[in-house]
Amino acid sequence: MKKTLLILSFFTCLNLFGQEDDPKVGLVLSGGGAKGLAHIGALKVIEEAGVRIDYIGGTSMGAIIGGLYAAGYSADQLDSIFHETNFNILIQDELPRAAKTFYEKRDAEKYAITLPFDDFKISFPSALSKGQNVYNLMSKLTLHVQDIHDFSKLPIPFLAIATDVETGEEIILDSGYLPQAISASAAIPTLFSPVLVGNRLLTDGGVVNNFPVEELRKRGADVIIGIDVQDTLAVRKDLNSVFEILTQISNFSTIEDMREKITKTDVYIDPDIKPFTVMSFDRGQEIIEVGEEAAQKKLDALKEIAARQKDPGILRNKIPPVDSILITDVRIEGNTSYPREYVLGKLKLKYPTSVSYKDLKLGINNLSATRNFNRINYQLVPVNNGYVLVLQLEENPNKMLLRLAVHYDNVYKSGALLNLTRKSLLETNDVASFDVVLGDNFRYNFNYYLDKGFYWSVGLRSRYNSFSKDVSFDFARENAGLEGSGINLLEVDYQDYTSQIYAETLFKQVFSLGVGLEHKYLDIASQTIGADPAEDGSAGVFDKSSYYSGFGTLKLDSFDNKYFPTKGFYFDGDFHWYLYSTDYQEIFSPFSVLKGSMGYVFSPFYHFRTRISAEAGFRIGSTRNNIFDFFLGGYGNDFINTFIPFYGYDFIGLSGDSFTKGLIELDYEFLDKNHLILSANYANVENGLFLNGDWFTIPDYSGYALGYSLDTFIGPLEVKYSISPELKESQWYFSLGFWF
Repeated sequence: MKKTLLILSFFTCLNLFGQEDDPKVGLVLSGGGAKGLAHIGALKVIEEAGVRIDYIGGTSMGAIIGGLYAAGYSADQLDSIFHETNFNILIQDELPRAAKTFYEKRDAEKYAITLPFDDFKISFPSALSKGQNVYNLMSKLTLHVQDIHDFSKLPIPFLAIATDVETGEEIILDSGYLPQAISASAAIPTLFSPVLVGNRLLTDGGVVNNFPVEELRKRGADVIIGIDVQDTLAVRKDLNSVFEILTQISNFSTIEDMREKITKTDVYIDPDIKPFTVMSFDRGQEIIEVGEEAAQKKLDALKEIAARQKDPGILRNKIPPVDSILITDVRIEGNTSYPREYVLGKLKLKYPTSVSYKDLKLGINNLSATRNFNRINYQLVPVNNGYVLVLQLEENPNKMLLRLAVHYDNVYKSGALLNLTRKSLLETNDVASFDVVLGDNFRYNFNYYLDKGFYWSVGLRSRYNSFSKDVSFDFARENAGLEGSGINLLEVDYQDYTSQIYAETLFKQVFSLGVGLEHKYLDIASQTIGADPAEDGSAGVFDKSSYYSGFGTLKLDSFDNKYFPTKGFYFDGDFHWYLYSTDYQEIFSPFSVLKGSMGYVFSPFYHFRTRISAEAGFRIGSTRNNIFDFFLGGYGNDFINTFIPFYGYDFIGLSGDSFTKGLIELDYEFLDKNHLILSANYANVENGLFLNGDWFTIPDYSGYALGYSLDTFIGPLEVKYSISPELKESQWYFSLGFWF
């Protein structure tokens, strides 16, 4: 018996001596949304103390920070990465405009609300964001460890915690694809959609285990350092949203569990994160500093641990940014509805080739911008000297959408937009969309588009556009040959029915080249001068004709935002050749209309943007039909036909068969989404402007505007005051909502 006790004592002493001699250290990082940035500050102090980390376990934001740290990044590198990250973009499904086709740009920039509407039943998205941008960032940052699927083989062994949505089971992610594991653990309910990993649908690990201290003990950690950035329970006055209430309910069990978990933690670092919320990413620097301050209080304990360790651990050399990647092959999985050609066309990737990571990300975003996929998981598998791009697609089962918007402006007045969109109507990669605008002026817009990606796409468009507007009597005199006196203004009723069939493709990968055929029916009249109708009913009628034409377009749009761009270039060229008309006025002969515009935006100072643009247009051939003259005046972002906005003049204030126009705008964003805009525009407008050389003279017309704009979720709220030195009159322009 004595011998047995002696042997047990001997081995116990050996075990204790081993722990004292070179203890294995586990690092636990809790979830907490933006508050998890405090982990970075604490890691700086841990590095300063010289502690070697042997295992990392993280949940949610702790999985993001911990996974990157395990992949070899230093605390200072993580600090730099997160300072350079735009979290407003990261946590949303918002994609760069450059990732969208011209059709997708037009389609996406006029709806305030989009809801699934399959089987004509309204449903709601599973979360505010699919988390694609988070996945893209994690994939880029972990490219150097893409071939490591056993997380114990990372520079620091790592595990993340996730929750099975169907069973509520805790899932330990210690193998697989690192960006996918991190994204699953960080899929905060209601904020990010669950992530499909294998055959399990996973969400935020904080639901079941927000501080996985036990898992590190099981893996042999002798000493546990824990950084806890979890919420305390909020008081009633701070529970003001569904998200805050759901977070509070989730915290009930988490806070109870922590009482026991703290006792299992040797060095417990508890940053003061009470002033922050899970969405306080705009206060990231403060949060990092709070984490650093909390860890400094434990510096002596950390140094004592480091002193007991023999091996200093991995050498954290700076991980170079990804420049270019050699893609030798592309494998696509999960595309049951969308053919390989469609996917490759959207990627704009021809292999084998060396591509920049920026272009690869743009290709993934192009695919994501279609909204045909819930998530696009991808891996770069090293093969020989290059990579095989493996795409794992989760197709979006929602094929029908209900979309809504509202708008008001000085021309169309009030309008409520209802849209029904159906994807895969006739082909798997097509989309049909029907807009109805109800309000002061009824309108509709139908689009059918067969998207062939990088190849020629085809479409059909049909629209009805109408408005009534008081205009100068000169309009009637010039366009209908009417004479009269004592009338300054007359109300014009303008109706436009236009149908097009067209094809378009990318040219040089950036320009959109389109050609098509068009039928246009115009019904333009005025009740003001038609109150006493003539016998033939023609009094007050300017036009009532159909026009048939062929057209071509060439477009480039690299603006980063349609309404408030900060950078980019824009070009839009349009050529219409009118070949035939039913000729209500009996004056038609073939003619062409050519117009173009270009713009450039740059930001010379922070929150200060300069926008410069130029437009021109002229007619070739017959000049007898003035309906297709250019009409300048008013403020609008989506005028049809040959109506051109021009500050200082009312709508249709100037007209001629040719024009030139220049515009410069200074935009100062003095508060987030609040813009003060100073505008100046100049123009020459007359018949035969390019024949007599007057287009190159000092402008005859000018206008200036000072405006305030607020970027809201339903679109811009804009108030502008404008003046014209020539008229010595002022104009007020008001608009609300996306233009449609």
